[in-house]
Amino acid sequence: MSTFHIQNFGCRATQADAAAIEWQLRSSGCELARDAQTAAIVVFNTCTVTAAADLQARQAIAAAAKQNPNANIIVTGCYAQRAPEDLAGLPGVACVVGNSHRSEIAGLARGLGEGARQKSHANGDVVPLSALALGIRSAQAPSDSREAAGSLDARAKILTGDIFALDTVTLAPIAGREAGHTRPTLKIQDGCNNRCAYCVIPFVRGKSRSLPPQQIITEVQRLAAADAQEIVLSGINLGSYGRDLSPRVEFADLLRRILEETDLARLRVSSIEPMDVTRELVELAATNGRLAPHFHMPLQSGSDAVLAAMHRWYRAAHYEAHANLIHELLPNAAIGADVIAGFPGESGADHRATCDFIARLPFSYLHVFSFSARPGTGGAQLPDQIAPNEIRRRARELRFLGEKKRLAFRARQMGKRIRVLTLETDHEEAAERGWTRAISGNYLDLRVEGSWSANCWLDVEVTHSDEARAIAKPCATLPHS
Repeated sequence: MSTFHIQNFGCRATQADAAAIEWQLRSSGCELARDAQTAAIVVFNTCTVTAAADLQARQAIAAAAKQNPNANIIVTGCYAQRAPEDLAGLPGVACVVGNSHRSEIAGLARGLGEGARQKSHANGDVVPLSALALGIRSAQAPSDSREAAGSLDARAKILTGDIFALDTVTLAPIAGREAGHTRPTLKIQDGCNNRCAYCVIPFVRGKSRSLPPQQIITEVQRLAAADAQEIVLSGINLGSYGRDLSPRVEFADLLRRILEETDLARLRVSSIEPMDVTRELVELAATNGRLAPHFHMPLQSGSDAVLAAMHRWYRAAHYEAHANLIHELLPNAAIGADVIAGFPGESGADHRATCDFIARLPFSYLHVFSFSARPGTGGAQLPDQIAPNEIRRRARELRFLGEKKRLAFRARQMGKRIRVLTLETDHEEAAERGWTRAISGNYLDLRVEGSWSANCWLDVEVTHSDEARAIAKPCATLPHS
């Protein structure tokens, strides 16, 4: 029986993909290893949203190959789809599998495990094998699959195809609690039809496509029956869910069906574009306590000129109206945003406009990204690229502002009594340190006094905070449902 380890990079959607890969590998008879150093198969599920994400993946792969030279490494995800040749030449890499062929990873892993056992040294050491020797060249590879460039003994097999040819989302069951996950992420949408000038993701994820609603309901019911207390819905462009289906399905209607037809205790929506945060959606969260009052809306810039250059389809006033609507109907809701520092042509005045915009809105936190020119995107071709040191300076200012927002939001929670879900924890460690990590509906990260089992509902009172998170004392233990 082969053992495996998965290292994941990137967003909630890639987390859901990693969970689905884990399910596939377990279902095929593979066993989860303790760590990458002891695994026969190491899977890297990559992100390519920035050059820094690419570098992080390459460094992690190189480190794994050095620490566990006997492992066969499979690289998948967005970086694998965008630039498979870059990864195929890295030491230890046996297969590079694009998003177009992610469903074949379990079969590849079985082949690698069987081939490794056949080719073991007499002393018992496993030799990392060429995937080409495993009989997967023609049976599983499409006509445009390519072998790694380089020497004739290159070990990596590349499996990629036309990502835009995919027109459906296949339900990939999540291992859920049986794999130790407290809050499973369910990906219900993939791909994106937008062409924001900074973003390479549509080119590695394909066109927008949605999972049929009944499959979603059935999967939520399964996860809830397996003791999942909170499920996070994710997608690449989640607000576009259902527009490709016939008949068309509105996202708010899907949420309403989940809440009405399942016993799930709490449903959370991951990132959603600002123009898709409708009054209907906000009112649903305001009137149904099972829908988490948490809205992560990518902003990117507070300057209309920069938003236009980015090919974003809203302006600052539109975003502000949606944020204020949330704050009006749900004063205690979490509102988060992504912001890009140093987009080409962003002037000092544009940057100040973004800072002023953020300062006056009721944000709870920010995710700040330094602009990174991605191959094939409009932003990479624009003139007036900002100097790297200036991008870093602007990013620091935005992060400082985001930290102020986070602390202010946390301060507003002091003295409140809220319901929280305990997260995965080591009981011995929790008992030694005297607290357990938990999360609230409005995305407050807390330290709850005492050692508590994971996946447990608690009523707590927020008393004070440290540098990392809010601190609370338990008032009562609540039933799961």
